[in-house]
Amino acid sequence: MEEDTLAITIGKNLTRLRKLANMTQLELAEKLNYSDKSVSKWEQGNGIPDVRILIRLADLFGVTLDDLVHEHTEKEIVPKNTRLRNRIIITICSVGLCWLVAVCCFVLLGLIGPNLPYMWLAFLFAVPASATVVVVFSTIWNWKWARIISISVLVWTLIGCVYLMIFAITGGTQNLWYLFLIGIPLQVLTLIFFAWHKGIRFRR
Repeated sequence: MEEDTLAITIGKNLTRLRKLANMTQLELAEKLNYSDKSVSKWEQGNGIPDVRILIRLADLFGVTLDDLVHEHTEKEIVPKNTRLRNRIIITICSVGLCWLVAVCCFVLLGLIGPNLPYMWLAFLFAVPASATVVVVFSTIWNWKWARIISISVLVWTLIGCVYLMIFAITGGTQNLWYLFLIGIPLQVLTLIFFAWHKGIRFRR
């Protein structure tokens, strides 16, 4: 009885993953060097692939063996490539919202007073805002290199925004470029932190 339940579970998971990958049974069978009848039998729960085939299926669809052999009621299994694509789309859309807000601010300022100076600052600050969004999502999803790069971009663009804003309003001062010196220790501290954090994870 338990074996029948396992076969049905594997069959359902295999069917779903195959359809998500836009594959026919014949195409999947060719990748496994099996017949489409064997794939059809597995999906119907009339048999269980051997361990070697299960491993190949897991690798092919970018999931774990646990994903293949267990039911998933609360959270459906999602192939890694699909999950990554969804996360990238979410990040891009969130960054796009930052620029939408910048455009809205620019338009509102233009409607309030067409000759208002420094309206372009709305677009300027959209850059560090976008970097902040990427920092948040890269932290949630553990994108190490994206996090390092986005933090670096955030530091330097934020300093650049402050520099250009002060320069535009005051006409600049002789030592205004000193602001960029703040970014040097921040950048070094960022690299040291990630190197230290990586070392801790490695020791664990």
